[in-house]
Amino acid sequence: MGMEDKIFQIIVPTEEELEIKNGKKRVVQRKVFPGYVLVEMIMTDDSWYVVRNTPGVTGFVGSSGGGSKPVPLLPGEVHSILRDNTGEVAKPRVNYAVGEVVRIIEGAFADMVGTVEGVNADQQKLKVLVSMFGRETPLEVDYGQVEKLA
Repeated sequence: MGMEDKIFQIIVPTEEELEIKNGKKRVVQRKVFPGYVLVEMIMTDDSWYVVRNTPGVTGFVGSSGGGSKPVPLLPGEVHSILRDNTGEVAKPRVNYAVGEVVRIIEGAFADMVGTVEGVNADQQKLKVLVSMFGRETPLEVDYGQVEKLA
């Protein structure tokens, strides 16, 4: 639309996440801010018109509506959103809750079924109770070592 000199980057912030489906692990891209895009641009009436009239654009963060122009992000906010994530290990999707039934899919206790007794989100570990030798035994496992049972 001839705005290359005013609109420089359009970014959808994503992060890698470890997904476990049917016992198979795979890394998927997840949107950090679903429904939002970041636009690096020089704010002029023409460039703002192009962005706000793009199909699917419904509003702007920091804009009070009624045609007022949005407030730009501060440099520190942009930096924290776009920080370099290279070298980080993909994080498993955290969707376990106490009382859920899970199957251990890797390690010495693979194929055992147990109940989540505790969730440690900081260390990405679960405390799972499994039945061994006729009694409940607690095991500590990583998020990536279990899968939910349907």
